[in-house]
Amino acid sequence: MDFVHHLHGYLATYGYFAIFVIVGLESGGIPMPGETVLVAAAILAGEGKLHLYGVVGAAAAGAILGDNCGYWVGREFGFPLIYRFGRYLRLDERRLKLGQYLFMKHGGKIVFFGRFVAVLRAFAAFLAGVNRFNWEEFFLFNAAGGIVWASIFGAGGYFLGRAFEFYARPVGVAALIAAVIAIVLGARFVRYHEQALEEEAEKALPGPLIRPKG
Repeated sequence: MDFVHHLHGYLATYGYFAIFVIVGLESGGIPMPGETVLVAAAILAGEGKLHLYGVVGAAAAGAILGDNCGYWVGREFGFPLIYRFGRYLRLDERRLKLGQYLFMKHGGKIVFFGRFVAVLRAFAAFLAGVNRFNWEEFFLFNAAGGIVWASIFGAGGYFLGRAFEFYARPVGVAALIAAVIAIVLGARFVRYHEQALEEEAEKALPGPLIRPKG
């Protein structure tokens, strides 16, 4: 009995609440099979045991709430820890400020597209909080990503049934590979342009590095 098939009985019992909780926990940074649960629930909806709108709504709501919890944790606790112990990872104040600056410029893309990549799905919100990404913008990109993600995978499981598993897995792997490549290339770019970027960051965030407010 495969994992998705095993989930059917669990989802049939706890329904939308299970979708909301599991997706929410994953989005908050706890490793959970959120995407698998969404697809399994959508398959049940295709069989008439759940409603598609309920499945998509529960997944999107869980994603949005979980990500906001992850953002809060990163904002309140992540920054002080990194600021205090970052030097052991060669993250001095200039590099921490550079990270904030880069997240300010590209944070929306990370939050939105991170929803579709397994690793980033669990940590993008936390990193947004750590790097002081504007909460209003975070909420907008986060909500958009959660709704689009839930709609695509929910509709895929609903209309294609179990066949969608064969499409979802390679797409997820491809997204992860693309994310790794982007991170590697981004790291190399930052390495070769670190001084210039640090100067840009200092102009954008003058003065000492401070912890998030609010």
